[in-house]
Amino acid sequence: MTYDVLRKIIGGILLVSLIALGFSKPVQEYLQIPANITLFEGQQLDIAKAEAVSAGLSIDNTSVSIKEDNHSISLRAKENGKNEMFLELAGFPIKKVDVNVLKDFKVIPGGQSIGVKLNTVGVLVVGHHQVNTAEGKASPGETAGIKIGDIITEINGKKIEKMSDVAPFVQEAGKSGNPLQIIVSRESGKVKTELTPLKEKGEETYKLGLYIRDSAAGIGTMTFYHPESKKYGALGHVISDMDTKKPIVVEDGQIVRSTVTSIEKGSNGNPGEKLARFSSDKEIIGNIVRNSPFGIFGELNRDMKNGIFDKPMPIALSHQVKEGAAQILTVVDNDEVQLFDIEIVSTIPQKFPATKGMVIKVTDQKLLDKTGGIVQGMSGSPIIQDGKIIGAVTHVFVNDPTSGYGVHIEWMLNEAGIDIYEKTEEKAS
Repeated sequence: MTYDVLRKIIGGILLVSLIALGFSKPVQEYLQIPANITLFEGQQLDIAKAEAVSAGLSIDNTSVSIKEDNHSISLRAKENGKNEMFLELAGFPIKKVDVNVLKDFKVIPGGQSIGVKLNTVGVLVVGHHQVNTAEGKASPGETAGIKIGDIITEINGKKIEKMSDVAPFVQEAGKSGNPLQIIVSRESGKVKTELTPLKEKGEETYKLGLYIRDSAAGIGTMTFYHPESKKYGALGHVISDMDTKKPIVVEDGQIVRSTVTSIEKGSNGNPGEKLARFSSDKEIIGNIVRNSPFGIFGELNRDMKNGIFDKPMPIALSHQVKEGAAQILTVVDNDEVQLFDIEIVSTIPQKFPATKGMVIKVTDQKLLDKTGGIVQGMSGSPIIQDGKIIGAVTHVFVNDPTSGYGVHIEWMLNEAGIDIYEKTEEKAS
């Protein structure tokens, strides 16, 4: 047998062995392990393993420790830092996993019903109307090209902040006959236009032919409160104008306590609703600085307690959430926060901020009897799993009020300006 033939035979044996190894159950199991694992200080992750597999750390530091036996590998997060874990089978490396240990991080869960008052940037155009003049009917605003959803930010070079800023310009322009120089803000950018107010027949006032609004109000649910920074997050979804259906651009706003007065029970095709009123003292408990797809955010000026979990709790990142039992904190009567059972039907490990990361289903019979499932006003209710805050309720399924979507908590924290990753450091050996 020649050397070349022997080499080919040995090469073929090795190739077959490697292919067989790749299709073996232990290898297939470990290929399912994510390439990146993130843990918080003090957390432990247990990974089931085949007897022939071994694991080791490539960086000798104190950020993580590893223990293994014939059946499992246990990763213990000790200090913030980075490491690498290598898995081997029969001497062949089959997986490298980056292990990231974050500083211990906790927030206080909410569940309280809150009243929301938003002040817009400028004044929002929510409709057109016809001015009845001696010559006929017309809408000066529509003629000027102003659209529903536009925000009037300037008139004649002066900044417009509220509705009362508009009227003096309108009457002055009407009497002088000079058109208003208006700047509106819309999704495509700023637009300049001219608008000549018209006099209403039989009246002495001039009108724009526009319906405008400078604030909005509603109710929702507090999700979390970070006691160190005073920052909070609520609702879990953007607040849109009821008329234009577009997100409200917030200049500022406030949150106050609210009391649930009754529940309109949800049914298939008809989402229910919490009916609530702002608390009688109307005490402002925080500001609103951001209205985003992930909720409203700002700072509280006082601590908030729910009476169930009043101490800071750890959070779970999106890849740490699992399908199965969980709970939500919410109010369905007066201002009492209660804990109700739900099920995480599905969850998506998300690498980048995205809404609708979970599908949830209400399983608690008491809540089903009271509300029919998820109702409007419940948005922002924190979701708890295994003693950790994992996200918030966001939307209900119209055709199935027992089910809806949830957003992962890490994206709400990010929108609140809380960076849970900022102190992670790599430690040299």
